[in-house]
Amino acid sequence: MPNNLGEQDYEKSCESGLILDGNSSYLRLCALGECANLEYMIQPNYLKAGDHIRIISTARKISAEEIEASKSLFESWGLKVEYGENLFAEDDQFAGTEAQRTADLQAALDDESVKAIVFARGGYGSVQVLDRIDWSNFKMKPKWLVGYSDITVFHSYLNRAFGIESLHAPMPVNIKQDGSGLSKEAERDLHKALFGEQLNYNFQAHSFNTIQEDISGELVGGNLSILYSLSGSNAQLNGKGKIIFMEDLDEYLYHIDRMLMNLIRSDLFEGCVGVLIGGMSDMNDNTIPYGKTAEEIIAHRLGELNIPLVFGFPAGHIHDNRPLILGRKASISQNGNQMKLQFHERA
Repeated sequence: MPNNLGEQDYEKSCESGLILDGNSSYLRLCALGECANLEYMIQPNYLKAGDHIRIISTARKISAEEIEASKSLFESWGLKVEYGENLFAEDDQFAGTEAQRTADLQAALDDESVKAIVFARGGYGSVQVLDRIDWSNFKMKPKWLVGYSDITVFHSYLNRAFGIESLHAPMPVNIKQDGSGLSKEAERDLHKALFGEQLNYNFQAHSFNTIQEDISGELVGGNLSILYSLSGSNAQLNGKGKIIFMEDLDEYLYHIDRMLMNLIRSDLFEGCVGVLIGGMSDMNDNTIPYGKTAEEIIAHRLGELNIPLVFGFPAGHIHDNRPLILGRKASISQNGNQMKLQFHERA
């Protein structure tokens, strides 16, 4: 039986007429949306001291100075840090041309010595390279893709197309020598996520929560604006049976409602078991006020769907940005004024 596949998934692959190499962790049921029905998503190997990771940028440009602290941090964990050939290239606001950014991602995916790909920063641009990538090697030998914000493009595509887990997690641009960019707790949990230690989170219950009992399901999602932009594409998530996470930054309040209306009408929330809301940071309003905060808009719009809502999870464009394993089954429970998110151990 292939690595990381439960017995039910293996039997399902056989029924589908798929031939799976015994050393492969790739299950190609996803072309017809079958990834949503797997018992478990495919888990890349966790890191260990001595492993090579590569930092690239598929979105906004970045300087060596901005990621120096992250390099030192990763090296203190025993990792060998490499930079993409075009990491510091510039093309207007982007980290090089589309061809350069594509080349860096493709090279990192194909290099078997690279055990994780860490995206330097978000911004905009990842969707420009998505359809230029040949994923053949990656889907046979998956590795962790690490980032958030614009990197939601890749998280969503990996989940929908290949059924492979990825890490919604802080990026090098967030890590500062003086600790001003990222909390020590978030740094600690990033290490846990990469090296395979159990992730459990306790956080404060929010007055807008509508959760009545424990919920459990595969965790998916990311940046709300990116989820909205992927609607109708081959990277649009299937929310059935899932916990959908969302966060955002620097959006107009009316646009929060517009994006939610689109995703509701696109059936993203159809059959989902709950929605987990992270940071909704630095929102903008018009001269004539919208009249609600981002959280109030979400509570109103998604509250109409009668699905459990959990607000205030510490992830997103915030100082205490905790890593989430997207594609991994998780449970959320409430005990008084305390919430708990626990990732399920793999079988």
